[in-house]
Amino acid sequence: MNETDYGKSRKRVLSGIQPTGEVHLGNYLGALRQWVHMQDEYECFYSIVDQHAILGEGDPADLPARTLDMAISLLAVGVDPERCTLFVQSDVREHVELAWLFNTVAPVGDLERMTQYKDKSQRYDSTPVGLLNYPVLQAADILIYRADAVPVGEDQRQHLELTRDIARKWNARYGEYFPEPDAIIPEVGRIKGLDGEAKMSKSLGNTVSILADEDEVWGRVRSAVTDPQRVRRDDPGRPEVCNVFTLHKLMTDPSLIPDIEEQCRFGTRGCVDCKRIFAESLSRRFAPFRERAEHLRAHPDEVRDVLEAGAERARAVARETLDEARSRMGLCWRSAL
Repeated sequence: MNETDYGKSRKRVLSGIQPTGEVHLGNYLGALRQWVHMQDEYECFYSIVDQHAILGEGDPADLPARTLDMAISLLAVGVDPERCTLFVQSDVREHVELAWLFNTVAPVGDLERMTQYKDKSQRYDSTPVGLLNYPVLQAADILIYRADAVPVGEDQRQHLELTRDIARKWNARYGEYFPEPDAIIPEVGRIKGLDGEAKMSKSLGNTVSILADEDEVWGRVRSAVTDPQRVRRDDPGRPEVCNVFTLHKLMTDPSLIPDIEEQCRFGTRGCVDCKRIFAESLSRRFAPFRERAEHLRAHPDEVRDVLEAGAERARAVARETLDEARSRMGLCWRSAL
């Protein structure tokens, strides 16, 4: 199968997510909602990046279940294997080999200047090479499919620029082949958690699972921080500084927003009632996700078949790319016979 057969007429997108288990509201707003929308416009490759995940300190015995749970969540929110390629990174070994080839052109100084490397390396007594090399594997994840674009948030812009730089350096040495992928800016910027301060994070407990039931949703949302200057129920509020109102604009029926804003501003609806409306909005939005996830959990073979078919399609493209890269780099001794 070559690229013409595979449908390269559309721009190609690569995006990945670590297997942290079920996804949460921040994942959905910051990335997955966009993944679903992009399926109709781009040729999308979506990867569960388990090889990146092993840099963490989690129990390896938990990784297979977390990977399966992530796949279920992705399929539940609307990632459609008929309109995209969904696969597990470690099932396509070409990623790792291309990363090694890119190590021959990736500057150590650039890797050491990565903000995430500088921040995370401080957590180790002895920094693993994988932490330094993490962005090179990211570059391979993207360029093995010769992706034209990548959805990125602020925390990944530096890594994408390194990917573009690696492509330029490799092309300068071995001939034009790899594209310099563009950034696709997310629909929303940095999303604050329910605490109103930190970025939404499962580890910080300031978010809610997209597969949570109504009671769990309300249990999370009821503790959300609103306007800190609003003490009594009838105090006038400031929607422009209320994080719950910001989240309303992202998840609640747009026709309800003017009333929510007015009632807050004039103190005619209390913060608890406002949060109750938000919790109901989340529960309605999450209901079809939960239903789909329940079906997939009861039929895990369907998930396995999706991931295996996705890996097969991904390998076909990755193998073609890697063969060309190896040939251009002289890793083809049989051609001398």
